[in-house]
Amino acid sequence: MDHTAEHLAPSREPAPLTVATTRTNLLLLVQLRWIAVAGQLATIAVVELVMRVRLPLSAMGLVLAIFVAGNVVSLVRLRFPTPVTNQELLVTLTFDALILTALLYLSGGATNPFTSLYLLQVILGAVLLEAWATWAMVAVAVLCFLGLTLVYRPLQLPADGPDLFKLYILGALLGFALDAVLLVFFISRINNNLRLRDQRLAALREQAAEEDHIVRMGLLASGAAHELGTPLATLDVILGDWRHMPKLAEDAELAQEIEEMRLEVARCKAIVTGVLLSAGEARAEEAGAASLKTYLNDLFEEWKTRRAPLVATYEESLGSDPKIVADSALKQALTNLLDNAVEASPSAIRMRSRLEGDVLTVAIEDAGPGFTPGTLADLGKPYNSTKGRRGGGLGLFLVVNVVRKLGGRVEARNRRLGGAEVKISIPLGALAIEVAS
Repeated sequence: MDHTAEHLAPSREPAPLTVATTRTNLLLLVQLRWIAVAGQLATIAVVELVMRVRLPLSAMGLVLAIFVAGNVVSLVRLRFPTPVTNQELLVTLTFDALILTALLYLSGGATNPFTSLYLLQVILGAVLLEAWATWAMVAVAVLCFLGLTLVYRPLQLPADGPDLFKLYILGALLGFALDAVLLVFFISRINNNLRLRDQRLAALREQAAEEDHIVRMGLLASGAAHELGTPLATLDVILGDWRHMPKLAEDAELAQEIEEMRLEVARCKAIVTGVLLSAGEARAEEAGAASLKTYLNDLFEEWKTRRAPLVATYEESLGSDPKIVADSALKQALTNLLDNAVEASPSAIRMRSRLEGDVLTVAIEDAGPGFTPGTLADLGKPYNSTKGRRGGGLGLFLVVNVVRKLGGRVEARNRRLGGAEVKISIPLGALAIEVAS
């Protein structure tokens, strides 16, 4: 079985956690209301048909119709992206309490054992609302109960009907059972909602810590680039002077080595310049435009020329060839993955690219020993390396964060036939060329 790990990127403009939580809470209230409507209809049917207690069915039907209409309004409101506020949740719970009061008014007032349902409203308020709104909900419930002790419509009990005390006990039992079932249903869903919120919050905190680590690394790299600029320039001048010295120029082998040294110094200077241009940026402003096929093909050929692996192939299955920004950070990320692959297995490297709708997918495979379970579990974390080098494991960490900045994701797995595969998926919109208005 393949071992697979995935690092997903959050939305580039995520909604605040509290906004998502309150919207989910309102949706749960809507679901709870449907259960309440079904329970109220069942209770009215039992009281009317089984207990033969006459109820004002037309008036109760009108109240339930208003309740259903209010729930439909809440469903329509959830279609709008505006945040659900604490005040809105308070109004919703107050509306529910008033509906309950109307039903109890029509069925005995405070003598109705279903007055225990007010506790459900208060508990929901304590779970969902801010402190001041919770106390406001307590006040609403108390005032509604107090009003039912003063004004209500008495029940019309049949002369040969059940004993009033037994009827009250039965109603209290049903009210208690309904309270318990609804509370278990709702509180368990709310707790699950809060757990999901905490998980998202923990992921955002981890991302913030990783980005802080990247900022510190960027500052260190920028400082090192500034410091290295002067000695590299000095070496370039010295090697240029050596190349023109007659004694050294006469030795063909030594002249060749000096020329190779000059080329390596020039490459180091280019790297330092690139660090200074893109320090602290996920996407260098100086990046030019290129076609997608050209960008990926040139990247692979440049890497292949530099590292000279024994066997390395590139399979392109893009189909279309859109114009993109030649992102230097993405280029560095893919180069890091290719470097990791060639260190694992210099004899079998393969890079594959394809377009899946508006998503660019690039996969890099090797025939090495693969990832350890620990490496897959901690994919994207710094210093998570299988090479055992002190300070290693930053390459994949930087790859994950570059791809995340572009709104994409990174997946890693061990292949069934041996070796490993790392795949990145990036929306083409993240590489689109922005046209100035």
